Amino acid sequence: GTYSFLNVQPAARVAAMGGTFISIKDNDLNLALQNPALLNPSMSKFIAFSGVSLFDGIKFGDVAFAKEFGKLGMFDVYMHYGNYGTFKETDVTGEILGNFKAADYAFGFGWSKQLNRYFSTGANLKGIYSDYYIESSVGLAADIGLAFHDSVRFWTASIVAKNAGRQIKPYTEGLYEPLPAEVQAGVSKGFAHMPFRLHVNFRHCEKWNITYVDSADDANVDLVTGETTFKKIGFFKKLTRHMVLGTEFSITKHFLISASYNLQRRGELVVDSRKGVIGLSFGFGVKVNKFIISYGRSTYHLAGASNSFSVAVNLGQLITKKTVREAAD
Repeated sequence: GTYSFLNVQPAARVAAMGGTFISIKDNDLNLALQNPALLNPSMSKFIAFSGVSLFDGIKFGDVAFAKEFGKLGMFDVYMHYGNYGTFKETDVTGEILGNFKAADYAFGFGWSKQLNRYFSTGANLKGIYSDYYIESSVGLAADIGLAFHDSVRFWTASIVAKNAGRQIKPYTEGLYEPLPAEVQAGVSKGFAHMPFRLHVNFRHCEKWNITYVDSADDANVDLVTGETTFKKIGFFKKLTRHMVLGTEFSITKHFLISASYNLQRRGELVVDSRKGVIGLSFGFGVKVNKFIISYGRSTYHLAGASNSFSVAVNLGQLITKKTVREAAD
């Protein structure tokens, strides 16, 4: 599908939890961009910034703000972007004519409502603009989510249908491409007297077999006949390709450590001769004064890892503190 930048998550905590994280409901505004049903009053007046730098100057980022409006529910606005850097423009002979840039943007508007003590629902509406110099595209997408949260027994579960929509203006006239729509689900369990929580998140619940077999893999080629034979894909492999396992440790009230294992990433990107830590991610979050600063590191391949950073602050608390200080002066 097109608009694959929608699946790149620059938020540090989400990156540390394997790139799919919809199994917790707290005051982290970045989670509402994963599942709008997680948007809740504890996020009101928060503003959050996130960014990640990938290879060769490719950058992704988010900025989001949330506000509660009484009985109407919670609302947020955000922008998600992917900047692919500067390219040289040449003619057919290779002569440099100048430079150009390429980027993708999604401008979102979200809403959520608490249905009862345990359940909440929400939706995101995203306008998409993709600019690849000569070619450009405009699209519209939506997320719809449902979340269950039991603060007494420390259970959280949610499901979300993401990126359902279509291109309004395709890159090539008359050639409409599908969006990267998928269904995700997640569940987590905390414990009353232990400072950690266990998470299991599932991707692509709408499709059972998402395994990828590399036909160029030497292990699948008969060295005598040269014919390609595919290994049998068993039930367990098909199941685990959907899974992202994670845990979070609350060292103190203001310090959180996260770690995860993305089984699909591990299964598809690992190199047999040197497996390393492909698929593993980790990170931490710390509250300094009124600011929450987070870092996440994800290992995709032996070529390197990505580093994500996020900063969030409650503007209501920040402005109130500043106003009180000025009044005292």
